[in-house]
Amino acid sequence: MATTLAADRPRLWAPARHRSFRLLWTGQALSLLGDGFSVVAFSWITLTLTGSTLTLGYVLAFQAVPRALLTLVGGTLGDTWSTRTLMVASSWTRAVLMAAVGVVGLTGDLTVWMLCAAAAAFGAVDAFFQPARVSILPSVVDKDLLAPANALLGAGARTAAVVGPAVGGTVIALTQAPVAFLVDAVCFALCGLLVSRIRTRPRPETPKDSPAKTGPSLGARIREGVTYTLRDPRLRTIVALDTAVNFCYAGPFTVGFATLADQVLRGGSATLGVLNGALAGGAVLGTLAGGAVGGRPRVGLLVAALAGWLGVGMAVLGLAESTPVVVVTVLAMGFAIGYQGVFGLSWIQRNIPQDVLTRVVSVDMVLGYAAAPLSLLLCGALAGTGHLALFGAVAAVLAVTGLAVLASRAVREMR
Repeated sequence: MATTLAADRPRLWAPARHRSFRLLWTGQALSLLGDGFSVVAFSWITLTLTGSTLTLGYVLAFQAVPRALLTLVGGTLGDTWSTRTLMVASSWTRAVLMAAVGVVGLTGDLTVWMLCAAAAAFGAVDAFFQPARVSILPSVVDKDLLAPANALLGAGARTAAVVGPAVGGTVIALTQAPVAFLVDAVCFALCGLLVSRIRTRPRPETPKDSPAKTGPSLGARIREGVTYTLRDPRLRTIVALDTAVNFCYAGPFTVGFATLADQVLRGGSATLGVLNGALAGGAVLGTLAGGAVGGRPRVGLLVAALAGWLGVGMAVLGLAESTPVVVVTVLAMGFAIGYQGVFGLSWIQRNIPQDVLTRVVSVDMVLGYAAAPLSLLLCGALAGTGHLALFGAVAAVLAVTGLAVLASRAVREMR
């Protein structure tokens, strides 16, 4: 075992030998850390000002809706403009926004409508950063390093998603909410500085029949990106699975976890924290394992296996009444999500032309954004009838997804 791990380690860490990748990794981690800060900061300062959870919902919605609406626009611009430029401009703009909110907050002049406007602007600008950060990777590392590079980026992203809110909450506890916005601004400013120093490869010449040249207007180019994604059965499958996984994350892993911890396991908030930690820890381990294994496995079979694995996991969560069983199941589900995610994303980056890649990524993201509120509403309704109905319904969705994947020969043979 030790020999195998030693042999795998150089491949996993191979992308880190490249300066541009190190800059990208650090910049992305800082940006996602800032995202975690912003969620806590917006939430806490809104509750401090108003004491109203309804108002908090408005503020968070003002951030989420523009991000969802403009992601396709950001993805479309990323296929003609420099993805590095979009990332830098977005990072520095977010830094200015967060600094402004922090300064106004410290003066005591901050109002709810100012927060709503800042949240909306933040979400709109973030819509240009997110697709670009995924599609820039093929211009930074060689194709044979995409899997380990995605693994390292994914591990950093998942870690930042856990650490960001925790550190943000600590900063607020030790100081006050506006200070968290200032720290947030520093994270985004450093991200922009680091990304600006990345050296990317020049883009290959765009073919005459490419979607980048057939769409004369922004709207037409968005439609071309959507059409390109939906007409390829392999892309449809990966996007469908990503949407299903986002569906699982939003409802079952929030409403479902809370229901399990409170009503079934009787462990309260401590058990809820353990479940979320097991999911995040499993995803990090799976991501790193995928990068260490490398190679080009049959991604279609991995997609089907993940859908089936998650479906079985959901069924176990619906039936289990033991905390250790639930924790191990959640850990295994997180591992599978992280492992498959490395190869699914690498397949997209390796096989989709760069002149349409960012649009494909943005379509995937938008469907994920759409799945989240639907999942929360559905799981919230099902939780009222019992956790078995909640997890059973999701297991059925995943089972259908897995069977649909296996029904397509083109998808089964994807590498």
